[in-house]
Amino acid sequence: MPLTALDIYKILPKTNCGECGFPTCLAFAMQLATKKAAIDACPYASDDAKATLAGAAAPPIRLVTIGPQDCSIGIGKETVLFRHEETFYHPPPIAVRVTTDRPPEDLREALARVRALEFERVGQALRVEIVALEDAAGEPERFAAAATSAAEAGFVLMLMSETPAVLDAAAARMRQDRPLLYAATEDNWQAVAQVAKTHKCPLAVRGRNLVALADLTARIAAQGVTDLVLDSGARDHAATLQGLTQIRRLALRKMFRPLGYPALAFVTARHPLDQVMQGTAYIGKYAALLVTGELEPWQALALVTARQNIYTDPQKPIQVEAGIHTVGTPDEASPVLVTTNFSLTYFTVEGDAEASRAPAWIVVVNTEGQSVMTAWAADKFNAETIAKAIQESGIADRVTHRRAVIPGGVAAISGKLEDLSGWQILVGPRESAGLPAFLRAQWKQAGVAA
Repeated sequence: MPLTALDIYKILPKTNCGECGFPTCLAFAMQLATKKAAIDACPYASDDAKATLAGAAAPPIRLVTIGPQDCSIGIGKETVLFRHEETFYHPPPIAVRVTTDRPPEDLREALARVRALEFERVGQALRVEIVALEDAAGEPERFAAAATSAAEAGFVLMLMSETPAVLDAAAARMRQDRPLLYAATEDNWQAVAQVAKTHKCPLAVRGRNLVALADLTARIAAQGVTDLVLDSGARDHAATLQGLTQIRRLALRKMFRPLGYPALAFVTARHPLDQVMQGTAYIGKYAALLVTGELEPWQALALVTARQNIYTDPQKPIQVEAGIHTVGTPDEASPVLVTTNFSLTYFTVEGDAEASRAPAWIVVVNTEGQSVMTAWAADKFNAETIAKAIQESGIADRVTHRRAVIPGGVAAISGKLEDLSGWQILVGPRESAGLPAFLRAQWKQAGVAA
């Protein structure tokens, strides 16, 4: 548990000298407890007190970085059990397992399939980040050659072998790439920890249960290897979830340092749909790294989409820039659509407008990242804000007509909006999926009527 002001006061010198800038040691302790002061401000604090406070100030879950400096991936350093309490900070990378007991051409094809698992959703690039090279032959040079090829192809790597010599041979060739080494166990931990220490690589630790895991991490940390990733050893779905949850709770609620590291999970289901469901469950609770077999594109898209949703700050929705956006190459006669700046709403509208095969203008209203109905209920997407957005966007200078389409869910504001804006307001479909049919029919009819 975090140290209270009284806990801190007990280890201070209690001189009340005021040299720290506070009138008493108790007042100073209260500032330390709330992270508003540093122990270095006390000229008489003992080394033991400084060490105690430094340990207490360390994050409950260590931040571990994997990969070379220019494209490193940080995992861990989460601060809450539930996203709504604050947010989740470090989305778990997805590592696809690729065995190295195959001809070089087959390995290149497997790496190419992983590289192809890249997508764009609501304006963000989503992809599978890590290749988990799995030693299946026990041949150090062969494994090292495969690791070198994968690293040269631009992948962040997880090197999987329980043979220290195999890990050493690969890590020696890519010390600057900081691959994650997997795994230290009760049988090999001393040798594997030495490999990680020599090559300055993060190390995954696997225990047969959480008690054994905590004992292992304490011994390995004592050897000077502190960038650790935890594997509870569970492979059954329920047991894996239980292990991930217990690790998170012990780290955050009890400040249990031997388990204060990010944890990984392996997808072990056989059916493709079950693999996605299992992986999604682990992403939500609480895998810092997800390790899977080779994925079909639809599986990867489902996993990265779930991850994006879970790791979007609930207090800061993904937004697009307010103003004028275009679909295709619109001209002065093209339709004008109005929507909010919530990214999921905007990109849905954009996609459905593209499906109409008619170029269009989109006037995006700043609703602080809220969707249409949420913003309307919060009085951020009303006649006044839309009229102001239309006027300030300059859309009137780009089209010769004065007709705009608003979402069908806010049809009630159409009359007032016409009065305020001076534009003819067309009430579009409630769902943007209806835009293609709407634009083909009603937009043209409205133009004739005008």
